[in-house]
This record gives sequence, C-alpha cells and structure tokens, in this order.
Amino acid sequence: MLATRRLLVAAALACLPATTTFAQQAHITLDWAPHRAGGTLVPFMANVISPEVTDQGMVTFRLKAPRAQEVQLSAGTIAAALGSPTSTWPFTKGADGTWTLTIGPVPQNLYVYKFLIDGVSVVDPGNTIGGFGNQPGYSTLVVHGRGPAYYDARPVPHGTITRHVYHSPVLDGERELFVYTPPGYDRTKAYPVLYLLGGSGELAGGWWTDGRAGFIADNLIAEGRAVPMIIVMPNNQVVHRTDPKHTELTFRLFDQELRRAIMPLVEAQYRTVADRRSRALAGLSMGGRHTQLVGFKALDLFASFGVLSAGDPESEKTTPAFLADPDINTKVDYLLVGLGTKEDTPTNRGVVFHQILEKHRVAHDYAVGGQGAHDWATWRWLLHERLLPNLFRPRK
Repeated sequence: MLATRRLLVAAALACLPATTTFAQQAHITLDWAPHRAGGTLVPFMANVISPEVTDQGMVTFRLKAPRAQEVQLSAGTIAAALGSPTSTWPFTKGADGTWTLTIGPVPQNLYVYKFLIDGVSVVDPGNTIGGFGNQPGYSTLVVHGRGPAYYDARPVPHGTITRHVYHSPVLDGERELFVYTPPGYDRTKAYPVLYLLGGSGELAGGWWTDGRAGFIADNLIAEGRAVPMIIVMPNNQVVHRTDPKHTELTFRLFDQELRRAIMPLVEAQYRTVADRRSRALAGLSMGGRHTQLVGFKALDLFASFGVLSAGDPESEKTTPAFLADPDINTKVDYLLVGLGTKEDTPTNRGVVFHQILEKHRVAHDYAVGGQGAHDWATWRWLLHERLLPNLFRPRK
C-alpha cells in the first residue's frame, strides 16, 4: 500500500508543468519565464524569492533586510512602460524583516532595475539575472507572456557568438569585440556584415546580453524575415565619457579604430562580401552618433545605416556633405531613424534629425515604437521590427 502511494505521488509530481518544477531562476534551460510565480525553488544562495511574476504581469519584489530603515525600487524602464510619473516605489517591511513590494500589471518585456536601501543603490540579491556595463551592476526583471518572446531562445537553428580579443594600434591596448555568425555558417560562402554599436556606458557585449541580438537574428532568419548575416558588436568606447575632450576626440578615434582594427580583423577571419552595399553600420544613443558622424562620412565603406535614439540636431553643420549630396538616395540603400514611444517629443534629437532629413529629401525609414524610452525595450524592438528585416534587401 505504501509503495502504491509512493508511485501515485511520483506520478503526480511527474505530471506537474515544467514551470512549477523549474521556475525561479533554476537556470536548467534558457527559460523564457524564469520569474514565474508558483515555483518551489528559491534561487541558489538567496533567502527569498525575488522577483516573482504572475501570468497576469503582477510583480512582487522581496528583500530580507531586518536592519534597513527604508527600501525602494528604482526602475526607470518599468516607469516608462507603465507611464508612471515616478520611477521609485516604496517597499513595506514585514515583522520578520522582509521588505515586500507588488506592482503591475507590467507588460511583457525585460526591465533593468535596482534597489535603494537606505539611499544606497544595489542589485537585487535574490535575482540571479542581471548585467553590467561601463557602470555598476543592475538586475533584470523578466515579465513573461504566454510563450517565448521575439528576443527569447526558441526551438530554431541558432547562430554562434564568438569573442575576439585583439590589440588596437589606435588605442594601444587590448580590446574585445563579439561576432555573431548565422545558423549554418558556411566558410565557403560570403556574408553581408552589420557593425552594431552600443551607447555611452555600454560594453561590447551589450547587444548580445541585454539586446538579445543573437536570439533576435536567429528567430528572424528562421522566419525568413532577415537575410543571414554576420553581426559584429565592437566596443565603441574610445574615450571615457567624463573626459572633457570626449566629443572632440571620440569620432576621429572611432573612425580610426573601425578602419585600422575592427574591420581588418573581421574581414581576415570571416568570409564577408567586401563591398559597401553589403556592409551596414548602426548603433544606439552614442552608437547612433558614431553611425551618423563617422558612418555618413564613410560612404566608401557602408551603404546602410541605423540611427537609434540618436541624431544630431546640428546635422546641417556636422554632416552637411551627406545632406547636400544630390545622389545620396542612390548611394544609401537603407537608413533607419528610430526611437522609443516615450522618446517621441518635439525636441527629441531623433525627431529633429528626422525633420532635417525630410527637409533635405533624404529617404529614410522613420520608426517610433516599443514600450520604452531611452532603453533596451526600444532598441530590441527596433532591431527586430525594422533594422534586421530591412538590411541587404534588393533595392526597389
């Protein structure tokens, strides 16, 4: 009888959904719902479950800090998605010293956040998902939907991301870049190349980790919505952002880094189509400025561009030759100017840049969307919805 009961219990446990067994950051698979509520696993080395997300998008954060006097959530990305006038929310302290906050419903997406503990900004110690750039670390909230999102790992063929460490003759030091090769990469074939740049404070791995560029490309290629391509994600930080000569030096140095270090490495180690119409340059924020102020002056190298959450309001002074070129619409195959829904204001630099391009009749794809502002929710959406699907297509 006891053996029978054990078999019944074992059978019942085996029938439980995988999310019940493996939820809460077990990291057994590349789970698209790692913070789903209802799991039984406390994250390894944590003392509470945080964050915890219901299928309706309600999010609960927890922190065991009996001696703390005040705990707040700091999350501008969540505030943008919710249209909230505040980007901080107070926790409530329980009798056992556990602080708790529930907010929502929060739309499906990935969100960066931190805790403020007595005024000190820290990562969520209960969350095993997070990252860092050229700045202190942060935690990542995953609000799931009914299945994997466009930026999640899906059961499709996957490409490969390779890290290269190289010596820069421009900056006289060791640097890194990441290269995505598409599923089924064949060294006997030549591929077009997208050079994809981060923003100020981002490192070379930002587009791979927070931007999910590899998974987005995998999914689009599997759907037939993107051309198989190589994606190069370099470090475009060439001058520290606090350097008083940052603006004066960064564009000249990055142009040299691109021509003398990054592109020679890529074209020596990968089969690329060595033609300007098979190369694109795109970037977010500072990377968008590099795209414009370096790329627009490098039509010998590139024919497609993506300026994301960027654009120079003084473009008529900084890139006048590009704007005045009577043949520019035949020289440029694709130009994306994109920004987030919450960035769409009359004085936004991307909006002003779009208006300048219209004034000079420069053909471009202008896209406003996503749930975010100046954050990864915007840049992932633009990569998926506009940039990758439109690159290296036959000219109409």
